[in-house]
Amino acid sequence: MIKKLLMVCALAVYGQFAVSQGITLPPSGDNQKSSVSQWIGLVKVTIDYNSPDVHGPNGEDRKGKIWGEVVHYGFIDQGFGTSKAAPWRAGANENTTISFSHAVKIEGQDVNAGTYGLFLAVEKEGPWTWILSKDASSWGSYFYNPESDVVRVKVTPQDCEYTEWLTYSFDDRQRSSAVAYLQWENKRAGFKIEVPNTNELYATKMRDDMRGTTAGFQQQPYLNAASFCAQNKVNLDEALVWAELAIRDPFFGQENFNALSVKAQVLTAMGRDADAENTMDKAIAHPTASVNAVHQYARTLLVSGKTQKAMEVFKLNAKTHPEEKFTTNVGLARGYTALGDKKNAIKYWELAIKNIPENQKQNLPFYEGELKKLKG
Repeated sequence: MIKKLLMVCALAVYGQFAVSQGITLPPSGDNQKSSVSQWIGLVKVTIDYNSPDVHGPNGEDRKGKIWGEVVHYGFIDQGFGTSKAAPWRAGANENTTISFSHAVKIEGQDVNAGTYGLFLAVEKEGPWTWILSKDASSWGSYFYNPESDVVRVKVTPQDCEYTEWLTYSFDDRQRSSAVAYLQWENKRAGFKIEVPNTNELYATKMRDDMRGTTAGFQQQPYLNAASFCAQNKVNLDEALVWAELAIRDPFFGQENFNALSVKAQVLTAMGRDADAENTMDKAIAHPTASVNAVHQYARTLLVSGKTQKAMEVFKLNAKTHPEEKFTTNVGLARGYTALGDKKNAIKYWELAIKNIPENQKQNLPFYEGELKKLKG
């Protein structure tokens, strides 16, 4: 009797869909079409679905009856179509689908770019199973075939706040991953989507960008691209070419502190420390090197434990800019402190504090604290 009733309902729904072809009618059961997209870096993920509500098309209250009744448990024969063991369609009406603009990983499993049918096997106890299928064009799961499965992943559902309308969204959004989830009534189930090659994709896009007239004939895009690659240790050979172009290209290239320091970043990322140091020596001696830029470079040397080299740079900054009485003295104070030379460290902290500019006075307690520690 139940099987016969299910078949009648299925035929009624399918019949309503069939006769609607060629004209536009409201969706079956007023389960409104919905779509949600999320970018993970350069990768676009889109879920298209039909969204039923807890109270049903006629306003009936189905609270407490969604999981296990409206949504069947496990894999069942729905009494219609070819599938004898069908999961839930993870929505209403047509297939729920998920699309990826690039290849991704779903809970660690590889999935190529494309559009997939999205199904969910719900269980009364234990994990639920998300299924991505090559079948993205069927009506519901009546024709579900496990041979079309691309991946199956088991997840643990969670209790959540009440949600009237079945809703898909994304959470825990990181630069290279996000969690897609379904939430309805009082349950939520999600799966992690990862883009393990996100930095390589950005490098590829930058390469394409610089073939155009906007970015391809300016210095800064090459420097930005090279710096990105250095920071993320990706595409380093080409990044070095980009840095060299920013310096040497006859149309837009220009040798300056910024360009030389980016080249040094790339060389450091490549493990060519001696070449990077030589390049930075050239950069800090360049007429375009500002007091603050040289000071910050020396501080990075201190952080990396290169105290003697940092001291050399602090001294060069003071010699090159005798008119600057604050930043250069702070640098010398930091350098001598790192070397353990308290006498000179105190001397230059006192000079720096004596010449503190207006825009640094909010930091005066810190500088006085550094001096006090040395005297103490």
